[in-house]
Amino acid sequence: MKNKEQMLKGELYCVDEELAQEMSSCHAKIDELNLTKNLSNQEKEKLYKEIFQKVGKNFLLQPPFYCDYGKHISFGDNVYLNYQCIFLDVAPITIGNNVFFGPRVSLYTAGHPIDKDVRNRYLEFGKPITIGNDVWFGGNVIVNPGVTIGNNVVIGSGSVVVKDIPDNVVCVGNPCRVVRKITQKDKIYWEKEMEKYYRV
Repeated sequence: MKNKEQMLKGELYCVDEELAQEMSSCHAKIDELNLTKNLSNQEKEKLYKEIFQKVGKNFLLQPPFYCDYGKHISFGDNVYLNYQCIFLDVAPITIGNNVFFGPRVSLYTAGHPIDKDVRNRYLEFGKPITIGNDVWFGGNVIVNPGVTIGNNVVIGSGSVVVKDIPDNVVCVGNPCRVVRKITQKDKIYWEKEMEKYYRV
């Protein structure tokens, strides 16, 4: 129990037999989700409830998907995960409403000591990741341990997020940085584009 408690506190821990068994149990369910073709919506929803801590309304996951424990991940309403997302949840991952993940987005709560002698003892730690509402991640984004992302954020493809991101911004790069604010001008432009769509 000691290692699990240390892990959930964000302190150094080692994967012991208890944690290995919990991961193995999660991976078996993930394999079922990823490898079983033509699962009904009811079967998928049953697996989601078994794997994750919380799943909101209108949740859509395109397999394959990978995670460590699953039960440390909470999804709000209207969340979409494209193919090959990886969520390493040794610490909590909390995701708000209306969040879209492009393909191969990775959320890594897991970290390892910089000192080689400590690291070589297989000690690691985790820091939570928190994502607000109305966030869109382009493909191949990586979010590092301990990061909080605000509301109404767009993160460009290939970005590596190493520090907190404020509300209402477009960000891109490695390391990911704010390139501009999302403004009323964006809203007007995209509402006009939407009107064109509905007129066709």
